Amino acid sequence: MYPWLDRSGRLSWLKLLVFIGLLAPGTWAAVNLALGTLGPRPIMEAIHEVGLWAIRFLFVALAVTPLRQLLQWTPLVQLRRQIGVASFCYAFSHIILYTVDQSFDLWKVASEIVLRIYLTIGFIALLGLTALAITSTDGMIRRLGGKRWRRLHQTVYGIGVLACIHYFLQSKADVGEATVMCGLYAWLMSYRVLMDWVIPKGKMMPIWIVALLGVGSGFATMLGEAGYFWFKRGIDPLRVLNANLSLNIGMRPGLAVLAITLGLTLAVLVRMLAKSAARARPRLASAGE
Repeated sequence: MYPWLDRSGRLSWLKLLVFIGLLAPGTWAAVNLALGTLGPRPIMEAIHEVGLWAIRFLFVALAVTPLRQLLQWTPLVQLRRQIGVASFCYAFSHIILYTVDQSFDLWKVASEIVLRIYLTIGFIALLGLTALAITSTDGMIRRLGGKRWRRLHQTVYGIGVLACIHYFLQSKADVGEATVMCGLYAWLMSYRVLMDWVIPKGKMMPIWIVALLGVGSGFATMLGEAGYFWFKRGIDPLRVLNANLSLNIGMRPGLAVLAITLGLTLAVLVRMLAKSAARARPRLASAGE
């Protein structure tokens, strides 16, 4: 089935627009690589670019279920497979470009993966994404059975951890976006734990808990960044925390996570108010007759 069709075989404009959006970063990287406009080391820049989008799309795929539940927008669920497969495609392109950069010396590529811990972690994550992509079809769901298929695809949470570590380790000097990813992952996993173990089945998470999760994830990110710079570079944690609470040097990771998660909280609140207003209209109309 083409990725822009729904389950009945009809064109889905939502899936088509998302498919175009998923293709856009790879197309941009390919065009600029062909034009030679990616800087002095174009292949290395392309490697970083497609690897970055692999992780971004993995996190978007992880966010589909929380967004669908919180925003109560069912069509989102049909996008999860599409986005997850895109993440695999970008991750696979990432290692192919790395092989090209190593002049197709497969022995060197293999030895680098074994000897460099961040490459080992990234390769394990790629193997996991490969397994999930291969088993993402309806036919594989039937062959594996729903229970085994769900158990296999729950490994995506572990793959998310590996992706965060890989991104963080290879970032070296600039760990800003990698830190944001870690903070968002903390939010996603906290949400999942609460929905599975605390919130009654079939119930929506209360808005105040969603807001608290956002604040907690934002401040946890700030503390994590402060701890990293203290441990790695000996920088006073209070300096990093102060920087996170100020916009004088730009938006730090903790504030970015706080802005994203509280932005989601605001969207959920708007959605709830809109639904309440829609339910109130018939009652007001009836009362006015």
